[in-house]
Amino acid sequence: MSAIDYPVQIALLDDHALFRQGMRYILQTLPYVETVIETAEFSELLTLCRQRLPDVVLLDLQMPGVDGPAAAEQLLNEFPDLKIIVLSMYSADKFITQMMKLKVRSYLPKDADQEQLRQAIEDVLTTGHHFTPRISRALMRGIQEPIRQTPTKLLDLVQLTPRELEVLHYICEGHTTAEIASQLFISPRTVEGHRQNLLEKTGAHNSTGLVLYAARQGLLEA
Repeated sequence: MSAIDYPVQIALLDDHALFRQGMRYILQTLPYVETVIETAEFSELLTLCRQRLPDVVLLDLQMPGVDGPAAAEQLLNEFPDLKIIVLSMYSADKFITQMMKLKVRSYLPKDADQEQLRQAIEDVLTTGHHFTPRISRALMRGIQEPIRQTPTKLLDLVQLTPRELEVLHYICEGHTTAEIASQLFISPRTVEGHRQNLLEKTGAHNSTGLVLYAARQGLLEA
């Protein structure tokens, strides 16, 4: 049973009519989806958002005459709370990292299946973000080079222990509590204790927040 108990409006921007029709069919099977708005024009999406802000926007990065990252940036500048999920054929780290830095809520490949799409939408609606191991790896690799050029001093501020840093590293790679416990030769309960300490020290609300905090503050490289 879904945790979403209110009617949801989803907007879809994509220039392929057949893809939009297929997405509309899938989205309308979700019990909480009230309205699906589809358009091939960014200007139309912008107008729609000004009239009524959708709960989620599914955004294609590659469209004729539209720069996907620039479109996302414009939307988020005007509507900072807008929840954007990128749908793209491009899976290179640079695209994922760029879009996550713009503060989109998730990044899915266009060949994602129906269950992956559903989970992403529900996570974004309930927790604010949807992370996959692919996104976490891209963030770690994409942010390390800038960190070498500009060392961070935040480690001194948050005072993470070496063990907490190890647990944070595995969380950012998408490992489960059991997997982290196995890797570090400690009990799952001890892992959960370290996770709770990380949440309290960083101010994050969940593991997704820890990944965002680590990526944006440079703790991954440290």
